[in-house]
Amino acid sequence: MRKVLVIAAMAALTVGGFAQEPAMQSAQTDVTQQTDIAVTAYNSGIALVRDVRKLDLPQGEVELKFMDVAQQIRPETVGLRSLAQAGSVVILEQNYEYDLISPEKLMEKYIGKEVKLINFSNEIGFYEKTAELLSINQGPVYRVEGQIFLGHPGNVVVPEIPDNLIAKPSLIWHLNNTLGVQQLEATYITNGVSWRADYVLTLARTDTALDIAGWVTMDNQSGATYENARLKLVAGDVNIAPPQVAAKGMRERTLAMSAPAPEMAREETFAEYHLYTIPRRTTIKQNQSKQVALLSGAGVQCEKRYEFRGMVDFYSNRFPPMKDQHVDVFLKFQNTEANHLGIPVPAGIMRIYQEDSEGMLQFAGEDRVDHTPKDEEIRLRMGKAFDVVADRVQKDFAKISDRVCEAEFEITVRNHKEQDVVVDIVEPMPADWKILSKTHDFVKKDAHTAVFSVPVPKDGKVAVTYRVQVQY
Repeated sequence: MRKVLVIAAMAALTVGGFAQEPAMQSAQTDVTQQTDIAVTAYNSGIALVRDVRKLDLPQGEVELKFMDVAQQIRPETVGLRSLAQAGSVVILEQNYEYDLISPEKLMEKYIGKEVKLINFSNEIGFYEKTAELLSINQGPVYRVEGQIFLGHPGNVVVPEIPDNLIAKPSLIWHLNNTLGVQQLEATYITNGVSWRADYVLTLARTDTALDIAGWVTMDNQSGATYENARLKLVAGDVNIAPPQVAAKGMRERTLAMSAPAPEMAREETFAEYHLYTIPRRTTIKQNQSKQVALLSGAGVQCEKRYEFRGMVDFYSNRFPPMKDQHVDVFLKFQNTEANHLGIPVPAGIMRIYQEDSEGMLQFAGEDRVDHTPKDEEIRLRMGKAFDVVADRVQKDFAKISDRVCEAEFEITVRNHKEQDVVVDIVEPMPADWKILSKTHDFVKKDAHTAVFSVPVPKDGKVAVTYRVQVQY
């Protein structure tokens, strides 16, 4: 009997102890407490977000709901630290909740439960009734006083929002906090933020100089707005590991973290890439595309080149004559400081404009450029020349042996423009090659390319003939 009383007393003390254990304190923060926001966007469609907020946080273990984060956040990349005092916040557990409130989600959560129907039609026989929601598959199905209703002309009223639905994507942290007023910095990577570079080139009528203006076009589909943000751009091919397959729903992990003209962009090297800092803060709204100034240059010396290019297959088979081929037009310039540039140029599209006889700018072509370091040449294909055409005739072809061929070509270039031009006849040579005879000098550009640079007078023509031996 005495043992039973002792056990009962111990049980009572244990239950009493549990009953007296305080619930975990809670706090929340939204964008109104944000003191700083910075976005670093990458070419690959991701961005690093740095979100700083100041809030009064209970001391001890606390559950913090960190709202107004990007909907496309990658939860595994999230970090949190205190800027007020290093080590004053330790993360015990982290959840990311993104099951957002929507009519479809609410209806789904109330399947098998009671809802209220408010009707707009007198033909149904009631204005307001309690109903059981049976299904929402291809439309709602209700049971009202033993009758089955397939939809209804009115509204559905639910008593409350389920706990597992939230209004905004939120990070939920279980923290151990030792400081009252905190300044917390959350960093994370999000998908859905992309940027590209676009350039406007204004070419002088002399074709010898141009002005260039570079713009960054931002596209934000991440599910968040970044108000008055500091913006940085990383140009280069950053390796991104493929994502791991994870089940939908709340992601959770336990961490063992310790706490320890416009004015142009400023460029600097960063790792193996280039980082561009936009000097002015800017607001990047959700579902918004916007442009900010990137770079500019005036009086950049350039050169227009005409090119007529052959093919490797010309030297191993017989080919019929190729008549009235329009030559390609290229614009090239040096990306050097001496040429009023000398800035690493991110990949993008360069669009060329030129004045007509009335001084109006007209579109003259565009081309895509790769990431181009300083002190390198930029070469743009503008299109095909209307007034410069060429014929290619294979005058002879001989198969000397199983591995040796000889071919003779005559290339005639005709210039119908009002000024002289120089046409580069570019011949891509296969295997080992040797030019046996020629009417014009050439330059061996590399191991497999011969270039004949031929001046062609206005309203004139020039014929280039050469014979080549190729050994495979």
